[in-house]
Amino acid sequence: MSALTRDEAQLRAQLLDVHRYTLELDLTTGDETFDSRTVIRFTARTAGDTFVELKPAELRAVTLDGEPLDPESLDDGRLPLKNLSAGEHELRVDAAMRYSRTGEGMHRFTDPSDGETYIYTQMFMDDVQRVFAAFDQPDLKAVFEVSVTAPEGWTVLANGITERRGDGVWQAAPTPLISTYLVAVAAGPWHSVRTEHRGLPFGIHCRRSLAPHLEADADEILDVTRACFDRYHEKFEEPYPFDSYDQAFVPEFNAGAMENPGLVTFRDDFVYRSAVTDTERQTRAMVIAHEMAHMWFGDLVTLKWWDDIWLNESFAEYMGYQTTAEATRFTDPWTEFGVTRKAWGYDADQRPTTHPVAPEKVDDTASALLNFDGISYAKGASALRQLAAWLGEKDFLAGINTHFNRHKFGNATLADFIDSLASATERDVHAWADSWLRTTGVDKLTPLVSTADGTCTLTVDRAGSRPHRLTAGLYDHDVADQGRLVLRERLDLDIPHSAPQPIGKRPALLVPNDGDLTYAKVRFDPESFETIRAGLSGLPDPVTRAVVWNALRDAVRDGELAPAAYLETARAHLPRETDLALVQGVLAFASGQIADQYLKPEDRPAALATLTTLCRDLLRRTEDGDHPGLRLIAVRHLISVAAHPDTIAAWLADGIVPGGPELDPELRWRILGRLAVLGATDETAIAAELERDPSATGQEGAARCRAALPDPQAKQAAWEAMFAGDDLSNYLFTATAQGFWQPEQADLVRQYVPRFYPDAVAVAARRGPAIAAAAARWAFPAHAVDTENLRLGEACLQGADPTPALRRTLADRLDDLARALRARGEHEAPVEQGADAE
Repeated sequence: MSALTRDEAQLRAQLLDVHRYTLELDLTTGDETFDSRTVIRFTARTAGDTFVELKPAELRAVTLDGEPLDPESLDDGRLPLKNLSAGEHELRVDAAMRYSRTGEGMHRFTDPSDGETYIYTQMFMDDVQRVFAAFDQPDLKAVFEVSVTAPEGWTVLANGITERRGDGVWQAAPTPLISTYLVAVAAGPWHSVRTEHRGLPFGIHCRRSLAPHLEADADEILDVTRACFDRYHEKFEEPYPFDSYDQAFVPEFNAGAMENPGLVTFRDDFVYRSAVTDTERQTRAMVIAHEMAHMWFGDLVTLKWWDDIWLNESFAEYMGYQTTAEATRFTDPWTEFGVTRKAWGYDADQRPTTHPVAPEKVDDTASALLNFDGISYAKGASALRQLAAWLGEKDFLAGINTHFNRHKFGNATLADFIDSLASATERDVHAWADSWLRTTGVDKLTPLVSTADGTCTLTVDRAGSRPHRLTAGLYDHDVADQGRLVLRERLDLDIPHSAPQPIGKRPALLVPNDGDLTYAKVRFDPESFETIRAGLSGLPDPVTRAVVWNALRDAVRDGELAPAAYLETARAHLPRETDLALVQGVLAFASGQIADQYLKPEDRPAALATLTTLCRDLLRRTEDGDHPGLRLIAVRHLISVAAHPDTIAAWLADGIVPGGPELDPELRWRILGRLAVLGATDETAIAAELERDPSATGQEGAARCRAALPDPQAKQAAWEAMFAGDDLSNYLFTATAQGFWQPEQADLVRQYVPRFYPDAVAVAARRGPAIAAAAARWAFPAHAVDTENLRLGEACLQGADPTPALRRTLADRLDDLARALRARGEHEAPVEQGADAE
């Protein structure tokens, strides 16, 4: 399928004005295909040729203005419309379309718990064409009128309020002007909780088998939804622009969620069937806030072309975190942003595949799809947080409201947005945009202290080119408790323009970017670094601790801090940490990257022992039952780093961790997966657990465990399931890949390392972007930290012509591999990615 190019889209937008789509979808025609009938009413401004996109199983009939077109003229997903006259036209398309099992287009899922079937759309980028014929580009907005024929007992959800008309037909209210990729349908025997807020119908929906779990959290989900809705109406002058607000938690969803107007779809992992931490609940709240922000950023005002993805995602990310903090009980989401999301952005921005937040030109849709990454989300949100600090909240919101007013129900570009902001301030927003949004890489900020006549002066050295408005934190040891650090003061600085600042006596610790208001690497002077190693847990503010932990993490990745030193710092300070996001983030990096990749195999057992001891310290600290979230994190990670099966096998046999918690399905599968890695379970036990938990999550758990068994036949079966057949859904593919590679089994799976590259190229070409990304992310042999694996990967990129989705993710994984080799001292030093690198 040819990707739509920017030039083609511009030409088509100059030619056409699209008015209305009338869609009739019939979901009663079998398990493999559904019927799609489309009527498109449009105007050609001048005479000319164009095309409509469609990826059918069978194209039955096409008429243009009542005259038949040859279905055989469909070529590579494009149906030519030749010799259009200027004026009004009507295109009718009748086709059978294939259901998807990969979360793209119209995804069909049958719940193994009860045999019920559910269908939902994910139409992002090129996937509209898997569902109906369309002029598929974001700046050809239209009204959509959708009807769906569904089996008896099903409910149909759509962008607008739906009504059942009889004979299984459901009619959705016509939408306002929206882009093709935002059309949405979800159909099945949903369990629904409905309410009304500010005169609008609100609803949350999930599979019937998840009904008890949705009911348990319905009040929390709806409270967050209402609170965010009200807060956005305080921020934004333009009211919510659609007729209802439904949130559907759908199975096997590839993303976290999708901002379809009036019908947001979420991965149904957010319907928690096992115990979760408060940070995970906070994440769900943030995703709700993020997707609701899209109703304005993306849905009301939509990017003109995909080079402005950041206008959607960066704003929703920033607004999601900020509004969660302002409107919900989760008052500190910026700590989780700092330790998790921001780390994602820093990593992405230091790779060879980095790109500007707002690239000047994205050539086609295949290239655009690759930019939904840590830069468009986390770096972009960080830039906007910095912009809000630089402009002030009042002017920032004034510019946003001007933008909505100028472009509502239309499309806009970066230039349009900057003009709107500039109308609200005297500051040079255009220059700010050039330095922040058009450049790549990460600045580095290092405090420099000079002493003269007993008085210290602070300057902040900047490696890079961006201006930064930030605060520098000065901390002293607490006189009464030397284990604690107390804030002396925070200095407001404008880098590079601030003059050297007198700071009196030398503080014990200087933290550039205290408060985490800008986006930059942070380093420490030698005295501050010694204070960190001794007193990190004594810092009073979790956001400050997140800044410090991020700096240590980044120093490890840059080869400036020994991996063992990071582990020592975690061992010393994590047992006293109170913020759940920090504990989770530090443990995830320590186990998943340091122990599994950055340390040599002979050093890994000692690292696992250190992490086991750390987790046991956390368990002892939480024996009083006052910290269930912290205890849950400790239990999860102790399972994951267990080097011997006895303790966790006893937990599984007893169904409980001594002192709690009782084992829920998630913990049982986690233990069984680790026992499989250690060779301490077998197929009989896996089958028994699956009989105990036959849910979709149970099916994934079983696939993960089977692939993890240290048995040649199990490995062969898992490999063939992933790469030889096309039957695995996106989630089952991922689960199998997660189980396959294990550091403890390096010798057993060594033969599969060279097989990965040609097999991944082949499966990506056959099965499309979702499986390509899953193969590169999860099936990549990350444990094989050696120069031969790196050579094989580089040869694949140079000669095998992988699909764009595979190429990008594979390039990222190879960069991570090279960093791991450098951390082991087995590869050349990295090239520094500066902020003004292009």
